[in-house]
Amino acid sequence: MDPATILLFIAAAIASLFMAWVIGAGSSGATPFAPAVGANAISTMRAAFLVGILGFAGAVAQGGSVSEAVGTGLVEGVTLPTIGVIVVLLIGSGLMTIGIYTGYPIATAFTVTGSVVGVGFALGGDPAWGKYAEIGAVWILTPFVGGGIAYGLASILPRPGVPEDVSVPLLAGIVGIVVANLEFSFLSSVGGTVATAAATLVPVGGTAVTAALSLGVGVIVGAVVRWDVGRDQTGGLRRFLLSLGALVAFSAGASQVGLAVGPLFPLLEEVPTVSPIVVLLGGGVGILVGSWTSAPRMIKSISREYASLGPRRSISTLVPSFLIAQTAVLLGVPVSFNEIIVSAIIGSGLAVTGGDGVSPRKLGLTVAAWIGSLVLAFGLGYGSMSLLNA
Repeated sequence: MDPATILLFIAAAIASLFMAWVIGAGSSGATPFAPAVGANAISTMRAAFLVGILGFAGAVAQGGSVSEAVGTGLVEGVTLPTIGVIVVLLIGSGLMTIGIYTGYPIATAFTVTGSVVGVGFALGGDPAWGKYAEIGAVWILTPFVGGGIAYGLASILPRPGVPEDVSVPLLAGIVGIVVANLEFSFLSSVGGTVATAAATLVPVGGTAVTAALSLGVGVIVGAVVRWDVGRDQTGGLRRFLLSLGALVAFSAGASQVGLAVGPLFPLLEEVPTVSPIVVLLGGGVGILVGSWTSAPRMIKSISREYASLGPRRSISTLVPSFLIAQTAVLLGVPVSFNEIIVSAIIGSGLAVTGGDGVSPRKLGLTVAAWIGSLVLAFGLGYGSMSLLNA
């Protein structure tokens, strides 16, 4: 193997690790447990420890679909060379670092997607219109779907006519059904999900058995949560909130690792000794280290904002965040955790406060920063690669 190729791959891998560290240190590492910290359900340091472990697990167990989409699905007709991968990762991590230290809400999904497409076009690639339509639909629908679900849940949970020993267990049961049907790479030989894997143990098998097993998981989860909330309402709500934070942290690792290691996937043909699972492990380690080293400060900062939400509004925020993140993983679409969380917070806030405290100016600046980061990343990717080609 050409030594120059190996050196360039090592350089790309280091850039990928730095990108993964930035992701773990940023909002995807800090946001999942911030509501639980704000509700005093868990300490900051313990939250950082758990979010790192869960983010690592999500990256390894579910990170393949988004990684493949970022690596090979955004531009047709060309494969990014090693130098192009390095350019993509430096632009993405550089913009994210600037966002973290300046406070501007720069979204990782937008910067990486923009830079990959920009570099690919500079190399003569063709647009992947089908994938762009899929990505655009998820990005555009996220504020409406996530905010709408959060609004509905925040409207229902505090109602006197809807007892929390009914509404919260029902919500927990729905989450349990979704968890039973999450796809994991290590279960690919038995259908990919916990429900399909369990169905293979039943002689008759089939879709009906899978559905029955999924429903059974939901019933068990709902019953456990109802028992917990019934004996200790405040503690039960906090423990359910903590469980949701764990699911969101796992989903964050699964959806965000592809933004760090996805660009490396096209290079694996040149370095056959490195497998995709090794790359995902490396990305997971980067997210874990970022969460452990830098997330505590951000968790503490974000939790102050969440402290005013309370456990019910925090639950209303995290449920749609989990569902949307897992939908993106299933579709193989890079998605912004900033967009998901902000949309859900606004939706729950509209239900509780009627819009008080939601600043249209701040919201407009946030959306402008998201669009601007996408356009800027595309321009930097296209310009940088064009200069290198020249």
